[in-house]
Amino acid sequence: MRARGFLVAASALALTACAAGPPPEVATPVPVLPDAFLFAPDPSASASLAALMPVADPAFDTLAAQALASSPTLGEAAARVEEARAGADRAGAERLPEIGANGSVTGQRSNPGSFGGGLPPGISFDAERVSYAANVTARWDLDLFGRLRAQERGALARFDAANARARAVRIALLAEIAASVIDWRTLAAREREIRSDLASAEELARLAGVRERAGIAPGFDRVRAEGSAAGSRSRLVALESERARLLGRLVTLTAQGGAQVRAALAQENPAALDPPPPATLPSVLLANRPDVIAAAADLAAADAALAAAARRRFPVFDLSGAIGLLAFGIGDVFDNESLVGSLAGSIAGPLLDFGRIAAEIDGAAAGKRAAFEAYRGAVYTALGDAETAYGVVATADSEAAATTREAAALQRAARLANARFEAGLADFLTVLDARRAADASGERAAAAQGRARRARVLLWQALGGGTLR
Repeated sequence: MRARGFLVAASALALTACAAGPPPEVATPVPVLPDAFLFAPDPSASASLAALMPVADPAFDTLAAQALASSPTLGEAAARVEEARAGADRAGAERLPEIGANGSVTGQRSNPGSFGGGLPPGISFDAERVSYAANVTARWDLDLFGRLRAQERGALARFDAANARARAVRIALLAEIAASVIDWRTLAAREREIRSDLASAEELARLAGVRERAGIAPGFDRVRAEGSAAGSRSRLVALESERARLLGRLVTLTAQGGAQVRAALAQENPAALDPPPPATLPSVLLANRPDVIAAAADLAAADAALAAAARRRFPVFDLSGAIGLLAFGIGDVFDNESLVGSLAGSIAGPLLDFGRIAAEIDGAAAGKRAAFEAYRGAVYTALGDAETAYGVVATADSEAAATTREAAALQRAARLANARFEAGLADFLTVLDARRAADASGERAAAAQGRARRARVLLWQALGGGTLR
């Protein structure tokens, strides 16, 4: 009999050992990044990261504060964080004992004939009985092999990922508001340049009309000058549709009414600065970019899920107990004889599951490999975004400088042509051609300056954002 019991126990241990092999190894090396950015600026001339944003613009300050206070997108992200926090709290609580309480009143009626005959003399049988019970119960999974610890570790990693994604939403929101405010200011600068072009074209049309009435110039000159003025007016009208689009976008971003957004944008803007981009290293992206941090947390959660799945092959040790009162009369509930209790320990583990746990482990391993590739993708996406942003800032600055020089040269040429015309050294067609060449050059320079400021916002976002104050 002992030999048979020993054989059964040995067989069980052997089967358990077969089910409890090592989990698969999934390599997750840290991606190798270059030592420096290709378009990185000179470190001696770099500015702070926060200086890339229009923090001195009161419109941005007002709209950003309104968005952070009431944006539905941020509210949703905050709720996701709370959801992940609750999951982590639940996973941590699973490692602690579970204590409960219950009470009951039970009425029971039995048929004396169920005993199969008469009872011995002196023994009576109460066919109807009411019992009263109250118990305190406890159960505790000892978690000797760490399954619950792995699940808690995964829940904490998911909480970290939710936090990082909420930060990414905040950064994206501020970047979009900053870009929209910069676009709004750029429209104002473009409007000033177009109005200057319009004034010059109207002056040419007036002068051509005077010459036409004096009979010293054909009416064609006046018509061409008026056509140039009409072109400037159409460009002014086109700006209004861009303003409407920007206003609607800011209403969506800030969760404010159109009148409130317009009032914020009406605040006077001090002279804008174009600080040099900050110098940083690619490795900094691993700690600053919220999408990279979230992907790393997802990888940690996948690793914990694999560990928890592997630990399902080991036995589970449970302790349970109860202490309470059981009486068959309401007045006897607190008698010493009514005190009852129990204490039990149990062990349960897989013997033959026909590949269920192995399939679950394989699935968790595949999930970890997918999470690692997603992490690598996030890292190289961040690297590409930063390289692009540095390059865009450099080219946008060059374009802004070139268009500014172009506008200055063309305006100077237009003034010289006008002076030569007034001195009788040039004809009206020369003046009109010079004026047309100068038209829109100032607007192009203002638009290029706006793109240079917008590129700095892109770089701020690509480098992981940060505090603005």
